[in-house]
Amino acid sequence: MCPASLSPVGQRFGPLSRKAFIYAPEGDPLSGDVVSALKTEWSFLPVRSPEDLLKANRRNTVYLGLLCLGKNGIQDARQFFADVPDKSVRWIALLEQGVPEQRDIMRLVSEHCFDFHRTPIDLDRLRIIMGHVHGMACLKALEHNADMADDHPPEFDMVGSSPAMLDCFRNIRKISGVDACVLITGESGTGKELVARAIHERSKRAKGPFVTLNCGAIPSNLIQSELFGYERGAFTGAHARKIGYIEAANHGTIMLDEIGDMPFELQVNLLRVLQFGKIQRVGGSPEISVDVRIIAATHIDLEKACKEGRFREDLYYRLNVLRISLPPLRERGSDIGLIAQYFFRRFSADYSPDLKGFSPESMEAIQSYSWPGNVRELINKVKSAVLMSDGPYIVPHDLQLDGNRMASRPQGKTLREIREHVEKEALQAALQKFGNNVSRASQELEITRTTFYELLKKHNIIL
Repeated sequence: MCPASLSPVGQRFGPLSRKAFIYAPEGDPLSGDVVSALKTEWSFLPVRSPEDLLKANRRNTVYLGLLCLGKNGIQDARQFFADVPDKSVRWIALLEQGVPEQRDIMRLVSEHCFDFHRTPIDLDRLRIIMGHVHGMACLKALEHNADMADDHPPEFDMVGSSPAMLDCFRNIRKISGVDACVLITGESGTGKELVARAIHERSKRAKGPFVTLNCGAIPSNLIQSELFGYERGAFTGAHARKIGYIEAANHGTIMLDEIGDMPFELQVNLLRVLQFGKIQRVGGSPEISVDVRIIAATHIDLEKACKEGRFREDLYYRLNVLRISLPPLRERGSDIGLIAQYFFRRFSADYSPDLKGFSPESMEAIQSYSWPGNVRELINKVKSAVLMSDGPYIVPHDLQLDGNRMASRPQGKTLREIREHVEKEALQAALQKFGNNVSRASQELEITRTTFYELLKKHNIIL
């Protein structure tokens, strides 16, 4: 799913189904009456939390929801809509008598529902409302899916329902409304550019340009001219004025990918842009005002780079106003299989429509692999498997996974031995993640530094 939608569970829109979510307080009689009366026409999926909705949407494509609201439960319903990440579902409120007069409920319905119906329930009228809202939601979804197919390749999809990704989606929505610098951290291949695009597309700068520059892919002697542009005659070969990346992003957003690879001596020039909103083209004397939001991304530890003198502290603090940290794929649990299934559907529809899916053995291999290249590697492996598979199902051989990178299983026969093994692996993973920074590793595991050192000694782990 493209960054503009940020639906946590990506999927193609399949045949239109008569399914609907139903949200109701515990023991609510109204929901039971509706389900009983319409059970032959609709399949109702009860949800009580955003997590319930996500789980249900993994196996179903649902566009309609019924919200049963009595005099109690308004706070629970408000929290539900505050946290629910999927905005593709259109809700109809079923209201008990006297409830619509309550201001809080009126506001909730107006903000989150497309229609409402009061008790006593008129089944014929409710059928018409549900049919109309469901039909319009399906048409909108199909139209949106067609636009996505035209405008975005599959690699622009963000898919996930793990707690870490739900937290990421919430942060994107919060950050998008604040016009400040953003620092996105995470390993290569975790989707940093997708997050930057999602932030831009939800910001007040959405109508402006979105420009990306990979600071690690440009020779150091060219970065300044690429960033700020140059005047004619500024150097040999400068036959005409050239607008730099920052000026090209005026009134929009520029993403500086791999900002940690920017040469130290050039970082002060970027600091001036952040402080004063001005640039100076190479070979030019006048300063040019620019209105641009900077989103920086990196896979390295900038705090460590500052301590080692490889990155300016003042620039780091200017960039690190708002921050999003993306987890590596190996830490996203069930998201791994979810992403694999999602991109299988996308690629098989285009290249191998007769393929039925993954064999159980290949799904086990996917879940067990450590994915050093993260989501980017998973997408490429799935695409290659779809193209190269000879049978009705993708088998482990089709995925071409490195056996040496299969995640190790807990070793030992007794519960104590298994615990010891998992404990040691957790310590090593935390140290690797934070570059042997004991303070941050102990915070990650929610233990004290003293306990952390004791465990290191216990497992003979040497820093």
